[in-house]
Amino acid sequence: MPPFSKAAVQRPAGSRSKLSLTALLLVGVALVFSACGSDGRPEYVEKPVEELYNEAFEALEKNTYTQAALRFDEVERQHPYSQWARRSMLMSAYAYYMSNKYDDAILAAERFIALHPGNKDVGYAYYLKAISFYEQIVDVGRDQKITEQALSSLDEVIRRFPESEYARDSRLKIDMARDHLAGKELTIGRYYLRRGQHIAAINRFRNVVERYQTTSHVPEALHRLVESYMALGIQKEAQTAAAVLGYNFPGEEWYQDSYALLKEEDLEPAVDNRSWIARAWGSVF
Repeated sequence: MPPFSKAAVQRPAGSRSKLSLTALLLVGVALVFSACGSDGRPEYVEKPVEELYNEAFEALEKNTYTQAALRFDEVERQHPYSQWARRSMLMSAYAYYMSNKYDDAILAAERFIALHPGNKDVGYAYYLKAISFYEQIVDVGRDQKITEQALSSLDEVIRRFPESEYARDSRLKIDMARDHLAGKELTIGRYYLRRGQHIAAINRFRNVVERYQTTSHVPEALHRLVESYMALGIQKEAQTAAAVLGYNFPGEEWYQDSYALLKEEDLEPAVDNRSWIARAWGSVF
């Protein structure tokens, strides 16, 4: 995140890490005015913009993020045309993110993007939106819509701001998001395989091999293809899947299992160049 010119927003040592250290720095200036905090949603009491902003910033420094977000919102509500309203909009998004109110953070970031597309800090807004989706990624056994949204948003950060610190961090997080999506495909494929629905299973394992080639799930997906094709009696495809697995992941137990499965039928791993697996192998591995 772009740095404050006078203050950095940091969490106390030992608290849950949500962003990198560079991402813990926000745009804006902490105004030095006396202000008093209060518990609960602030009542509408008209105040100078400096006082409102300072109250919000003090709440942020105390890590009372929900209160900070509400107070930054109040800056914009009472003084919508001031320079502090624009800054408060982004600060509010950050505070909502830090309080785990991801939907509110996304809405605030999207609003900033819509109203200030040319602002120098719009890159941070795109990044914050992406990270708010990313933080909601759940285990692979559940629906992965959020993962897809995170991946799309992270891709957008890279596309729009390829040389930024946001892009560098987004590239790292994309790997995890893609791994989740591959894991979901593999989970569904295993389900079909257990039920004897081999064609449906193959389609899922094929997605892993073709679409998520750099993820940790590729070795198992290739082995499951060997299992599925052998069950259907399609030996050449099974041999090709085993050959690709053995060539690229020779130390994997999945390859040992695939090799043993072929040997039961007196077969060896071998590449059929007409196979879709061989074509994927040529372009991927």
